Amino acid sequence: MTKNQRLVYIALLASQAVVISLLERAIPFPFAFAPGAKLGLANIITCMALYTLSTKDAIKVVIIRLILAALLGGTISTFLYSASGAALSFIGMLLVKKLGPSRVSIIGVSTTGAVLHNVGQLCIASWIAQTWTVLLYLPVLSFIGILSGVAIGIVANYLLSHVEKLHYYRDLQELNQI
Repeated sequence: MTKNQRLVYIALLASQAVVISLLERAIPFPFAFAPGAKLGLANIITCMALYTLSTKDAIKVVIIRLILAALLGGTISTFLYSASGAALSFIGMLLVKKLGPSRVSIIGVSTTGAVLHNVGQLCIASWIAQTWTVLLYLPVLSFIGILSGVAIGIVANYLLSHVEKLHYYRDLQELNQI
């Protein structure tokens, strides 16, 4: 893949993630019993970036998404929550992915990311509120995170398996890792 192709691919993934983030923000909360819980649909793009790009380029996709989504429809506090969740989530997803496809599928990687995203956000919330009692909300968010992580992983797996151009990028990524 040429440098220009790589840059265009990174830009396409980042723009898709921003659009998905903005659309998800427009949807009313689907979980009435868990205020603030979201599905995390933009993590479909993060999973695709993890499996088709180098770590450095996948980080670029996540950072671009965070900054643009915050500028287009967020606040400083939403950026703090998103950034902390995304950072912890990405690190966890990367570490779990490194275990190998024989041990953990993309669904497991996605679920790890969803749960760790909630942990990161609640850590920032407890820091802002100056109390650790905010973390009592973690079991509820973890349950929702597991469900949405499995769903996101299934969608990402389907896309990586059935979109022809993604096969090309995934094969390139696997060749670069050898």
